[in-house]
Amino acid sequence: MTEHLDLPTPQVRERVARDASGWLVLALSILVILLSFAVFAVGVQQEEAAVAASLIGVSLLLVLAALIAAAGLTPVAPGEARVLQLLGRYTGTVRTDGLRWVNPLTARRKVSTRIRNHETDVLKVNDADGNPIEIAAVVVWQVEDTARASFEVDDFIEFVAIQAETAVRHIANSYSYDSHDTARMSLRDNADEITARLSEEIGARVAAAGVKIVESRLTRLAYSPEIAHAMLRRQQANAIVAARTRIVEGAVGMVEMALLRLAENHVVDLDEERKAAMVSNLLVVLCGDRDAQPVVNAGTLYS
Repeated sequence: MTEHLDLPTPQVRERVARDASGWLVLALSILVILLSFAVFAVGVQQEEAAVAASLIGVSLLLVLAALIAAAGLTPVAPGEARVLQLLGRYTGTVRTDGLRWVNPLTARRKVSTRIRNHETDVLKVNDADGNPIEIAAVVVWQVEDTARASFEVDDFIEFVAIQAETAVRHIANSYSYDSHDTARMSLRDNADEITARLSEEIGARVAAAGVKIVESRLTRLAYSPEIAHAMLRRQQANAIVAARTRIVEGAVGMVEMALLRLAENHVVDLDEERKAAMVSNLLVVLCGDRDAQPVVNAGTLYS
């Protein structure tokens, strides 16, 4: 069962930012700076003060323009993205790796899009039957929407950690540690189904933060130490009862087969009392814990 979550509708969604290759801008910036040096050198050699001042001013403007253009250079590593803001407004995300150029006035926030692991602490909770258990899980996740990860929550890493722990607690409260009813799922006997539902619930909880759940697995599942010994004895008793039931079912089937074969092949004619004695002896031999000791009967069943 997945808990219904009434999360607010995301206000922003990721979109591609306007960017360009940064190598061309870098080369142009270097050329402009070299040109500004040349203009400055020519200016200081002029005899007329007005011309010299004009050329020096032009050289300073060229340097300033080159520096402003270079300020837009942004290196983007593989597995990373840059979230751009212009005067507080989201303008897009750069995912193309390499040296990119964007509006120099934008603020750029680095967001990792690599696959990450989060392992919850060992949590002590009660299962659906009220038994205290210890449970922990590992969650594999990845940022899918960088805009929501940046603006919908304060800290998406902490958000994933808290929501993963909340989902693990809810799953543990929703199912029994083990169940004798095959129609009911349990944490121990239905690991694949439980982890699938855990992934689904965590995914629903962190979707608002633009996070995608790749996989989740339970890494620890055990009764709490104070009841572990009693529960172990109960499990052993249940196993013994199940084994005895299987043995009795098999023994009854073998006895039925023996009586049927004897009757079909006319090996011996048995009245009801002899059949009862035969059934009793076969059940003792087949269901006993120890090897049967043969007894030679020199008389008959009636004397």
